[in-house]
Order: sequence, then C-alpha cells, then structure tokens
Amino acid sequence: MRAPGEKSESLNNERATISVAMIARNEEANLPRTLESVRWVDEIVIVDSGSSDRTPEITRSFGGKHIFNRDFCGHPEQKNVAIDHCTSDWILLLDADEVVSPELGEEIQRVLTQPQYDAYWIPRLNLFLTRWLRHGGFYPDRKLRLFKRGAARLEENVGPHGTPQFRGKTGVLKGDLLHYAYPTLDLYLEHMNRYSSEASEVLFVRGKTSHSIFAFVWNAILNPVATFLKNYIFRLGFMDGPEGLLLHLDHSMYINWKYVKAWEIAKFGKRDSAVERASEAGLRARSIL
Repeated sequence: MRAPGEKSESLNNERATISVAMIARNEEANLPRTLESVRWVDEIVIVDSGSSDRTPEITRSFGGKHIFNRDFCGHPEQKNVAIDHCTSDWILLLDADEVVSPELGEEIQRVLTQPQYDAYWIPRLNLFLTRWLRHGGFYPDRKLRLFKRGAARLEENVGPHGTPQFRGKTGVLKGDLLHYAYPTLDLYLEHMNRYSSEASEVLFVRGKTSHSIFAFVWNAILNPVATFLKNYIFRLGFMDGPEGLLLHLDHSMYINWKYVKAWEIAKFGKRDSAVERASEAGLRARSIL
C-alpha cells in the first residue's frame, strides 16, 4: 500500500483514491499473495469473522485495517461491513484468494485518472487444481468489483454468492482478476458442501423446497444433468481437459446438494441458526446463483 501522498510508481497522473475491501477468516495462506498484488492502493480494509491464525498480523504488516466482526450473518452481509469501513473515493472488492494481475492493476489506476463510469466489471480467471479455466461458462466470469464509494452495495439474504447492486451504466475492464479458487479437490468439496448448505437455507426461506415429486425430480436430478450438459457440452467445458470434466461433474452435484438440503430442512425441520435469524427478521431472499 502506498504511503499518503506517494504517487503510483507505474502511473504519474493524479487518480482517485481507492480502498480494497475484503472479508477473511484464517486466510494466512492466501493473504500475502493477494495483498502483495495491491500494494499500490490507498487503503486496505479486512473484516475478520474470527481468525485463529496470523491473518490479523499479515493484514497489519501490509498497512491494512483489520476489524473483527464475529457476528457473521452471511458473505454479502460481511462484505457490506467491509465496504462501510472504507474511506477512499473508490472501492475494489476482493476475496482473499484473488490476485490483481499486473495488467489489471495498471488498467485500474489508468481508468481512475478519468473514470467514465461509476462501476466496472472485471473478468475473472479461475484456477481448478492445476488448470486455469477458459471454457464452460467459467471465463470471462465478469464480476462487478470496482465501484465508486456509495454507488453499490451487495444484496443481502441471498446466500454465499451475493453481487454488488448498481443502477446505471457500467464499464468493462480487460485485465484479469486471478482467482486461486480450488487448488485441491478437498478444498473444492469442502467449499461446495458449505456453500450448498448456505444456499439451501435461502431456498428454504423462499419456499423452494421441492415439495412435490415432480419438483424434486427436476431440482435434484434433471436440473443438475441439464447444468452439466449446458456447461460441459454447449459451453465447451470439455476443452479444459480432465479438470474440466471433473469440475462440471462436481458442480452439477452442488446443484443437487443445495436442493436436497432445502428439501431436508422442510421435511425434517433441520434448520440452522442462519435460517432462524432470517425467518425471525422476516427477510426474503430474492435471488440465488
């Protein structure tokens, strides 16, 4: 992170200030790589839901603000907390396993000298095991991650994949955001298990619980099969080799898991605290990825 008043080494033109907003928990393995890629920003804000590793120390070693918020109500909700603590003109929303490529970093700094829009989409390149995925709907995987402070917030109560909501015209950047998503199969399966549980809670609140046999067959069987065919065949996922086949098979299972778990909640009353909080507050989920 650059010192106050210090100009970027790569760009001499004056630009708007920028904060990185991030959430984390036990991310000591990923944080150094991520924070090294954004040393040029003006502020780093990390909201931590309860790390027991060196996440706080690593954050502070890069000059970042580390804030504990153990009342974790969901990924979008926690990211909004991080956004609210940012003080710069612009916000770059990152995950702890994402790296700003040098090309993207230069492009952001150049754009912010004379921004034409108040929000920008960024293409994301995803790693699965040892392969960077370029097919099957996983690239360019554009995310709305760069926006003027106050112009966007994440939609809440929608599960783990909330998206910043922005009204107005947006720009599209060319540099890639490198997502070191799933370097191991164990990590992928652990994430899909956790994400499907969070997604099932949202489905339950929305009443999408496969209450009829026809709905159950569609959601638990046909939908996963259709998802696989769409991504692996029609979106050319097969061009990503064995990793592509494995990923799309497992992703289809994720679709199955989230609907079956929602059905289980409705049938057997197996609800966790997140669902209870949402119901008690009268919250309605409006979308899910």
